[in-house]
Amino acid sequence: MAMGKYSRVDGRKSSNYCSTISMVAFVALCLVGVWMFMSSSVVPGQSSNVPVSQGSATSQGKQSMVENSKGFEDSSGDLQEGSSKDGESTENSNTDNQSDLEDDSKVTETQTETDSNQAGEENQGEKSQKDPKTTSQTFEDGDGKKEDENSGEAGSNSDSGEKENRSGEKSESDEGEKTTTDEGSKGSQGKDKAVEVFPAGAQSELLNETNTQNAAWSTQAAESQKEKNSQSPSDVKKDGQAWKVCNTTAGPDYIPCLDNWKAIRKLSSTKHYEHRERHCPDEAPTCLVPVPEGYKQSIKWPKSRDKIWYYNVPHTKLAEIKGHQNWVKVSGEYLTFPGGGTQFKHGALHYIDFIQDSLLDIAWGKRTRVILDVGCGVASFGGYLFERDVLAMSFAPKDEHEAQVQFALERGIPATLAVMGTKRLPFPGYVFDVVHCARCRVPWHIEGGKLLLELNRVLRPGGYFVWSATPVYQKLEEDVGIWKEMTKLTKAMCWELVVIKKDKLNGVGAAIYRKPTSNECYNQRTKNEPPLCKESDDPNAAWNVPLEACMHKVPEDESLRGSNWPEQWPKRLESPPYWLKSQVGVYGKPGQEDFAADYKHWKNVVSQSYLNGMGINWSSVRNVMDMRAVYGGFAAALKDLQVWVMNVVPIDSPDTLPIIYERGLFGMYHDWCQSFNTYPRTYDVLHADHLLSVVKKRCNLVGLVAEVDRILRPGGKLIVRDNVETITEVESLAKSMNWDIRMIYSKEGEGLLCVQKTMWRPKEAELITSAIM
Repeated sequence: MAMGKYSRVDGRKSSNYCSTISMVAFVALCLVGVWMFMSSSVVPGQSSNVPVSQGSATSQGKQSMVENSKGFEDSSGDLQEGSSKDGESTENSNTDNQSDLEDDSKVTETQTETDSNQAGEENQGEKSQKDPKTTSQTFEDGDGKKEDENSGEAGSNSDSGEKENRSGEKSESDEGEKTTTDEGSKGSQGKDKAVEVFPAGAQSELLNETNTQNAAWSTQAAESQKEKNSQSPSDVKKDGQAWKVCNTTAGPDYIPCLDNWKAIRKLSSTKHYEHRERHCPDEAPTCLVPVPEGYKQSIKWPKSRDKIWYYNVPHTKLAEIKGHQNWVKVSGEYLTFPGGGTQFKHGALHYIDFIQDSLLDIAWGKRTRVILDVGCGVASFGGYLFERDVLAMSFAPKDEHEAQVQFALERGIPATLAVMGTKRLPFPGYVFDVVHCARCRVPWHIEGGKLLLELNRVLRPGGYFVWSATPVYQKLEEDVGIWKEMTKLTKAMCWELVVIKKDKLNGVGAAIYRKPTSNECYNQRTKNEPPLCKESDDPNAAWNVPLEACMHKVPEDESLRGSNWPEQWPKRLESPPYWLKSQVGVYGKPGQEDFAADYKHWKNVVSQSYLNGMGINWSSVRNVMDMRAVYGGFAAALKDLQVWVMNVVPIDSPDTLPIIYERGLFGMYHDWCQSFNTYPRTYDVLHADHLLSVVKKRCNLVGLVAEVDRILRPGGKLIVRDNVETITEVESLAKSMNWDIRMIYSKEGEGLLCVQKTMWRPKEAELITSAIM
């Protein structure tokens, strides 16, 4: 071929034919030699900034799980002191945007020396791959460097980073060799201080999902009985994976289950906001959502409550419509939030205090800890409630109020996309201390009060409904008519109208109702309207369950959840719920003992590993999700940080979400075969504890990882605890998306992985990689 392509063919036999053959053979031998030399110098598990081939990704993924027996011989599964470095940053108070991405480019790989007789074995890599027991690689966060104010700009993160990596390849390798030598000498002295990642002894069973007692705990899928058939499993281990940029009309704001226009166009009616409900594709998308042009690393909390980068959520419609009510304003390169709302133009804090003064029993941050804010707008109400130690689950539909929930999430305020339409909200019954509606535009009184009865389901017995709307304080004909209908409905529901109060500063008023704590009123009604729900109707069933215009009876048995109010905050966080006494816990122990053991376990793991051994700058973290929460122990262990945690209970896991609410935390149900109801780039940290190995049995793991990429902010971290096989698969998928491997650890079949999403996104229409196993 070479001769035919590059030689002039003129019909004559070349006189130098033999010499040409010799030259070609010599060049070929040289190329083979160079290739063999380069192949032998590859560092196992080395992080790469470009997509790699299928073969290299597979081998790197396996080599990174190699056994280092000496380093962890006596550690009981703990990380060594030298394997990580706590990079605390010195915050520049004059900067609004401090990026972790430049800092994260400083990487230190730590390895433990193996026995000297193993060092000379040619096939050591193959032997270790067959029996992966213990491996640790940790990477320094490098937060000690001073950050530039505009370091979050997207344009500076890919090109400059690649140049630095190329130019610094030699020095980084030399540093790695030095670190390995130092750590090896420390290991030989036997003076390493252990950091707990996998607890030993009595707590070890908490790491293994197979030990959960599912028979004693029903799952959300079983309770609802409305879940769609599980998607047929797809084989992740295929030759090559084509990552494409999602090509949708929603662009950087794509939400698969809310932007499925193929399904939405087929709806026979939108009368009950069916078009705002979930309509998920048959298969989870495996494309990557692009980052908006001009995107910058999010501003840190608490500054983010007041302003965000305009190009992170480049929408101005809401500022034009609601600017006069102090919702949001455009100010140069920022979107600013004065803290106002339709009902509190002069600030949320005054309005919060107005509610407290109207009814002292509200007791923000003590008796009232977890609330539901319906039709939240940009969630300023929930954002300022943090100052009162209150968590607000704020929700609104994806509607004509452009990006209102996205604004809230970018500000660092909890919010989710949901609509009161034809299905129940994804929350259990009797969990919210207060439900709040400020001009939320929901017609509570129509169709037998079906929507208000849904709030009755999720409101705790003895809890309050705060309704601040024009029918409470205006005398227009329409408002008067609505007030009469609401009065009739709430009396029939046995809600007590406790107080009506007017806020003179804002010129609004609020009516506060109280849900009964017994069934006495229900039994004394002359008409069964609204009707009581059937005994078989489970108030906790919430996943894809149609709404019904009925009321559930209040639990009166002292051993049942809902019969007593939880302890005041913060004591309720650590106190096992009273109603767990009669139950067996998820891990097989008596309920309250199980609860206490889980909390102790997560306090140890978070304090001794997550806060110091992951290379995560927690001062830059605000929005966190626990993708498989059990008792909420992970979230509870983060209580002293300025973060909030969305606790997700998968529908096929034991239904422990009521316990999470009981301890003063919040969360929702979800099926991880489908996309989550949130905008792209929502969370700073995602935590998946023994989730992916379960989900991949019935779903496409590639689709789930693409969903993780969608909801994780650039620069955000994914922490995975799972079996070694799953850890290796996720590591390979992360590399194929150009993510950074921050830390990887394994022991006795269990693994821990921390990866970081980069700012990098392909400029081309599609990115083809072959790094999937």
